Amino acid sequence: MGVIWGIPYLLIKIAVREFTPASLVLVRTGLGALVLLPFALRGDHIRPLIASWRPLLAYTIIEIAVPWLLLNHAELKLSSSVTGLLVASVPLVGALISKFSGDHERMDGRRVVGLLVGIAGVAALVGLDLDQIDLLSVGLVLIVAVCYAVGPRILSNQLRAAPPLGVVAASLSITALIYLPFGVPQLPDEWPSAEVLASVVTLALVCTALAFVVFLALIAEVGPVRATVITYVNPAVAVFLGVTLLDESFTLGTAVGFALILVGSFLATRRTSQAAADATPVAAEAQAGLPRLDSNQ
Repeated sequence: MGVIWGIPYLLIKIAVREFTPASLVLVRTGLGALVLLPFALRGDHIRPLIASWRPLLAYTIIEIAVPWLLLNHAELKLSSSVTGLLVASVPLVGALISKFSGDHERMDGRRVVGLLVGIAGVAALVGLDLDQIDLLSVGLVLIVAVCYAVGPRILSNQLRAAPPLGVVAASLSITALIYLPFGVPQLPDEWPSAEVLASVVTLALVCTALAFVVFLALIAEVGPVRATVITYVNPAVAVFLGVTLLDESFTLGTAVGFALILVGSFLATRRTSQAAADATPVAAEAQAGLPRLDSNQ
């Protein structure tokens, strides 16, 4: 999962050479939906979602429809490695949201330090390379980070009983329908190059369809808390691929920002022993609600 969700930034950077941001969202979600929707329908994972269509629509817009478009726009100007590092601030945003939303977990000194360190990392990433970074694109990615922090809260609070595979398949399908009138007219006039086509197909089938299925299996095996470890692997993969395959520069801002963001995220989101113990029944319930990902699905 750390690799699968670390490579989209590289693939997006390649794909937007010939696809517009809207058309890329359409193709990515459309292909992903074509793969997952038959399994979701056969396993009767879509029908239970009808009663929860409002939170499902909200989740779709906040988790997929808006952030994927903004990411595509941002990578027209930003390097894939910088984009990946900025998205790594999601845990920091999540910690801030928890603080001001009345969650039961206390914002102790360690978490406050983590937030400050993480924010310093974002500042270092942008400030030390200010002459090489488009600030508007940075703003777009930070909005993406907010969306990625809010989306799971909708899933946890309002779609907790919904079949996860159904939520993913339905969300991809809804997003594809939303972008259909905008994406189709913007599709490339000529058949994409082999490199771009391979990037788009990999983005849709591996980083979208397969990724969500693997992530559900990962949560079922190790639980939702331990599964978040991939958060600390994704940006490393994004930076490594951007530097080695796209010849993106590994600057002082990248090095300092990378270290501070990861350390800050770890400190700001690491649970105390008591909090982890209190969350155990919740984790077990979440695992029990996951579909079995076997040949019968």
